[in-house]
This record gives sequence, structure tokens and C-alpha cells, in this order.
Amino acid sequence: MISRELRIVPTLLFVPTLLFVAAVATAGLLAQSSPLPNRSDSLKFAAMGDNGTGDRQQYEVAQQMAKVHATFPFDLVIMLGDNMYGGQTPGDFVKKFERPYAPLLAAGVKFQASIGNHDRPEQVSYKPYNMNGQRYYTYARNNVRFFALDSNRMDQKQIEWLDAALRNAREDWKICYFHHPLYSNASRHGSSVDLRVLLEPIFLKHGVNVVFSGHDHVYERMKPQKGIFYFVSGSAGQLRKGNMTSSDQTAAAFDRDQSFMVVEVAGAEMFFQAVSRTGETVDFGVIRRQPPPNE
Repeated sequence: MISRELRIVPTLLFVPTLLFVAAVATAGLLAQSSPLPNRSDSLKFAAMGDNGTGDRQQYEVAQQMAKVHATFPFDLVIMLGDNMYGGQTPGDFVKKFERPYAPLLAAGVKFQASIGNHDRPEQVSYKPYNMNGQRYYTYARNNVRFFALDSNRMDQKQIEWLDAALRNAREDWKICYFHHPLYSNASRHGSSVDLRVLLEPIFLKHGVNVVFSGHDHVYERMKPQKGIFYFVSGSAGQLRKGNMTSSDQTAAAFDRDQSFMVVEVAGAEMFFQAVSRTGETVDFGVIRRQPPPNE
């Protein structure tokens, strides 16, 4: 199992009616002077969930992503489900995906989707989502192994596949992402406890480092739960203003505007930044991976 150290990080915490700066003690986080180091040899990616509305706010978030990409050239976007709301005809795929993210697609950025409860099953065969017809799948980038899961239907076959895939992973970092959050303090949905019962023991057994989810239309970073870092980033299109509730599990949260995340993995460090629709940095920090004693 991976051990992690304790440091103090100043961070912004947003709750429905309060805005204040808090010094939050969270395991494995280190303070730094700028959100992302932007190193030439690092893995850079973005994370977004609940994006596919086709409305003005989605387009504005996409424009902000393109602005970030101009100076922080991520080549991967992990999609946390609810990739498309409402109609899902060929025209909707253009309006709700191909058109808003056209600058990123033209720059060669690869999108890797997971499926949400609003997504029709045939999305797995939509080529730009790079799911290759699979509800769940894995791939590696640099020293990171990603696992995209289908949290709509966590059947025994998927659980057995995940257990084996995690066991066989040799990369330094193991990152899982899927739609329904195991931990969330948003009042609309909150934690998917039944899913947590199924997945958390597997994550702990195989040393999963970080988990990304959507579903709740807010941004939230949890304090490490049993040593694992959890993020909810479900407001790249949809938003529920004032939906966050105060909890001692929450390290940082933002529910005033749409947002997305950018992440950089450089060796044993994972830098993260949450960015609002208007370009405001609403949270940032660093997770340091400590190798097991036998490495």
C-alpha cells in the first residue's frame, strides 16, 4: 500500500453563502507558488464532467479550455460522464461536442470518455470518445495508468475485470474515473454509498491514487479518504449554484460557476488546478506519491 505524508496547504473553500481562505491539513498535499509547473516531459490532461448541454455556458467553458491549452498544452481530456444531455442524434454530437471543442480536436487533443446516466449506450461507439465500443477500459500515458469505468452498471464482470486490471498495472500512478462519486457533499446527489461499498476495497487493495467523478454539478475536492484523493468535477456544462453543503470531508469546493480541471503528473507529483468558466483559479495543489517500501 502507498504511504502518504501530511502537509498544510492554503486553499480556497467555497460553500453556498461563505467565501473564505482556510489552511487545510490534507495528507500528501504540498504548497507551491504556481498551480502548474508546465514541464516539458510531464503528462498533462484536463478533466470535465456533465458538459454536453450545447448551451452558451458549455461553449464558454470550452473556450476557456482552449485558452489554457495555448500555454499548457495538454493532449488528453478525461470525460466524467453525462457527455450529452437531451437529443443524441448525429447533429447533437456536432452541436454538443465537435463544435465547442473544435480547437482542441484540431490540435490533436484526445478525449477519453466514461458513461453517465444521461448518456445513451451507443456513445461507446462514437469514435471521438475513443471508447472503442467498450463500457469500461484502461490505457496508459507516461507513468500513469487510467481506468475508465461504467458506474451505471457495476456488474460482477466489470468488478472482476477492474480487480485484474489494477493488479496487473505496473505504472506508478493509478487513476480511476467514472460518473457517480463515491464521496460527495453536494446536496442534490451526494455520495454513491452502494458503489463505494463495491469499489473502495478494490481501490485500497491495489493502491489507487486518485479518483475523478462527475454527476453532482459542482467542483469538490475531498480530504483523502483512506489515503485516496477524490475529486468531483461535474460542472463543465451543467451547474447547480449553492448546492454544496458544509462537511469536514471537504477540502475545497466551488458551486458558483461552471468549471473544469487541468492536471499535470511529473514523476512522483500530481499538480492540479480547477478553473472556472471565466478563468478564475478556484482550487489548486499538489499530491505527492510516496512509493511503497519495497520500491
